[in-house]
Amino acid sequence: MPATPRIRRRPRHVLARAAGSVLVAVGVAAAALAVAPGAAAASKPRTSTTGASPTVTASSPTDTRAMWVWDTSTPAATVDLAVSAGIDQLFVAVPPNLTTSSQLPAIRTLTDRAKAAGIRVDALGGDPGWVDNPTWVVTYWLKPARNSGLFTGIHVDIEPYSTPAWITNQPSVVSKYLALLDQLKANAGTAPIEADIPFWFNTVPATASGGAGSSLDREIMKRTAGVTVMAYRNTAAGPDGTLDIATAALTAGVAMGKPVRLGQETTYLGDTAAETKQTFYGWTRTNMETQLAEVNAGAATYSSYAGLAIHSAAGYAAMTP
Repeated sequence: MPATPRIRRRPRHVLARAAGSVLVAVGVAAAALAVAPGAAAASKPRTSTTGASPTVTASSPTDTRAMWVWDTSTPAATVDLAVSAGIDQLFVAVPPNLTTSSQLPAIRTLTDRAKAAGIRVDALGGDPGWVDNPTWVVTYWLKPARNSGLFTGIHVDIEPYSTPAWITNQPSVVSKYLALLDQLKANAGTAPIEADIPFWFNTVPATASGGAGSSLDREIMKRTAGVTVMAYRNTAAGPDGTLDIATAALTAGVAMGKPVRLGQETTYLGDTAAETKQTFYGWTRTNMETQLAEVNAGAATYSSYAGLAIHSAAGYAAMTP
């Protein structure tokens, strides 16, 4: 068996792309979960985590939200936070060999409580090293997660550009990444596969079937049920705002007939201008919601727009109202 790839507990984050370079920073959300009313909750009622028969109503993209959950150790607080924030879908980090993992009881409690509140739960995992270990990923991560019966879908955050080989042999990494997505899809059964992508994947060449030229964002969309774009900016409009950098992915989603979520960051990334512009860390939830309302209004003009995704539960919990 190949060396065991790790499952990231906190993902790497894409910074601004300048002069053709990709800058990557590690965002670590250190705040403990603390339940506080979310600004979105007033406009989007949620069912309680107690009670027998929650009522789930259809949502438009402008009031649909997902959230990444990397720390599964406080399931009740996590679900209460999601309810207060008006979250429809959780991406819950899953370790290898889930069915025999010590984390299984907490993850089961989290998924059960979330489902009782009308929230969809997908298995979250990924690491750049996965592109070199597809058989391991399928055998030790995907199949145990699927066989647990806890999840509706599979959500991957692989970020292949973080591997050293991305610089030295990008075409090979791209090919391996797409092959991994093919294997995940082939072994996921009826569970839909979704993937996180940076906003600039439209600039990365990829080869389509038949040898035709394509771009990496479109080739990922071909292989998945949808994507979440890490369109991390704390301004909605204007040059280099969320809507500006997300335009290519939203347009590709229209052409490919695939839903596109827009990810927004709340964790600490650093103190430079390039880092602080990517996150709502240090903002109040109320001020963040002003920007998110603009994102919703602008992105809703695209038929591909599928709502927002908040990174992450820990970052959001640490924000003040």
